[in-house]
Amino acid sequence: MLGWQVREPGSDPRRALRRVPMPVPRPGPGELLVAVDACGVCRTDLHVTAGELPVHRPGVVPGHEIVGHVLELGEDVTGFRPGDRVGVAWLRETCGECRYCRSGAENLCPRSRYTGWDADGGYADCTTVRADFAYVLPGGYPVAELAPLLCAGIIGYRALRRAELPPGGRLGIYGFGASAHLTAQVAMAQGARVHVLTRSVAAQKLALELGAASAGGAADEPPEPLDSAILFAPAGELVPVALRALDRGGTLAVAGIYLTDIPVLNYDRELFRERTLRSVTSNTRADGRELLAFAAAHHLAVSVSPYPMGEAATALSDLAADRVTGAAVLIC
Repeated sequence: MLGWQVREPGSDPRRALRRVPMPVPRPGPGELLVAVDACGVCRTDLHVTAGELPVHRPGVVPGHEIVGHVLELGEDVTGFRPGDRVGVAWLRETCGECRYCRSGAENLCPRSRYTGWDADGGYADCTTVRADFAYVLPGGYPVAELAPLLCAGIIGYRALRRAELPPGGRLGIYGFGASAHLTAQVAMAQGARVHVLTRSVAAQKLALELGAASAGGAADEPPEPLDSAILFAPAGELVPVALRALDRGGTLAVAGIYLTDIPVLNYDRELFRERTLRSVTSNTRADGRELLAFAAAHHLAVSVSPYPMGEAATALSDLAADRVTGAAVLIC
C-alpha cells in the first residue's frame, strides 16, 4: 500500500510529507483492519507535520478523520463484519483503569494514544483501529461528508458543551473552518443565536448561508454581548478579544490542541464579572457517539473541498494558507 509519512517536520507540508510504499498493517487482538475510503484533513495534522506538536512516532502517517470499511477482524473481535463501514477518530485508546477513565473523563487519561500521532492514521490505503474505539456511522451522508464529523464535528461538540451555552443563548464563534461550521449548526438546531467572527470573507459568507445571525471580522465586536464563545482559530491574541465580548458570567472555550501565546490579560476588562476561560482536551467516545447520533437526527450541511489521496501535501498547504472553505477531505 501507499502512505504519506512525516519525514521532515516543518512549516512546508510539501517538504514534510513523503508518499512511500508501506506494508499493509496487520490487525492485532481486538483490532480491525480498515480500508480507507476518505480521510479529513484537520488542522491538528498541520501541527503534526509542522512539528508544533512533539514527535510521538517518527515517520508517522497523519490523519484521524477516517471513513473506511472493514477488511479483516483481529482475534476476539465481535460486533463487526468484513465490509462494515466504520469511522476512526483522534482518540485511539485509553488505559481504562485510571481515575479519569473510571469517572467518564477518558479524554484526560495520562496513557491515552492518538491516531495519526502515536500510531499511523488515514493518509494511507489502510489503517487499524481498536474495535471498541471504532464508530458506527450514520446513513444519509457521502463518505466525504462523514469524514469531518469524526474530529471537526466531535471536538466542536465537546467545545460547545464546555462553553456552557444556556438554552436559547448567544454564542460567538471565532474562526470558521471545518469544526466551527458544524458546531454552529448544532448550536442553532438547539435554539442558539450564533455570531461568527473570522477574517475569511468566504467563511463569513458560508456562516450567513448556514443561518448565523451575523458574521464579521475576527477582532470585531459582535452586535450583542455573548453568553458563550468558542475559539477555534489557533490564535492566542483572540483570547482577550473573545473574553471582552462575553456578557457577565459568560464562558470562553478554547477548542484547539495548539494555540499561539495569549497576551497578558487585563483582569477588569477580560476576566472580572465571573467570566470563565476553559480549555478543551480531545474527546470521549461518548462525545463521538452523541455527535454522530445528532448528525443522524439533524442532517448537517457539511461543506467539503475534496482532494485525491495523492494530493495530501497540497491539501495541507491549502489549509495552512487558509485556502480551504469548510473541510478538506482526501478521497481514495
